[in-house]
Amino acid sequence: MLAQLAAFLMVSVAVICTPGPDTALTVRNALAGGRRTGVWTAAGVALGQSIWTVAAGAGVAGLLRASEPAFLAVKAIGVGYLVLLGAQSLWAALTQRGHAEQLTRSARRLTPARAMRQGLLNDLANPKMAAFFISLLPQFIPDGRPAFVRFLLLGMVFCLLTFTWLAAYSYAIGMIRELLSRPRVRRSLEAITGCVLVAFGVRLAAERR
Repeated sequence: MLAQLAAFLMVSVAVICTPGPDTALTVRNALAGGRRTGVWTAAGVALGQSIWTVAAGAGVAGLLRASEPAFLAVKAIGVGYLVLLGAQSLWAALTQRGHAEQLTRSARRLTPARAMRQGLLNDLANPKMAAFFISLLPQFIPDGRPAFVRFLLLGMVFCLLTFTWLAAYSYAIGMIRELLSRPRVRRSLEAITGCVLVAFGVRLAAERR
């Protein structure tokens, strides 16, 4: 049991530390609104993963994965959402002129509730999360029995690790945010995160099931 848990933690850390759409969104929001909005984005991502965990444990995610139209519909939403967020960052990079008041207005618009909602939607709109939880978690349940409670516990551990990692990202960015908020640096970072989000959207669109 302990060996399986240790293996699960190692695999989870490797997966979580690999940058993806959730990481890109958290970095974007931490840059825009500071440490607080980054942490709330991370909370939204973790909440989305917990929903996928319950859905996978209850078999709903399996039905989604088996249904081509449903899978493609969720995939289309995810692609559109990532491209929209990326386009917003690119637009911000193009229109920023270095005025402090403009950055302040942008930060005010990104409230904790909005940041959390973005994190939640960003995670739920990725149908690959369903496949991920269906394929990963059962491998670490003792004797191969997909016990629902054990499934949920492992899933929640993964969610907690994800939140911790993304929150750490937010704190790190918050510590150097003053430097990163310089107009030229800010425009460059907005452009980079925008391109990354759009690239993740394109990659999701190109991926097969």
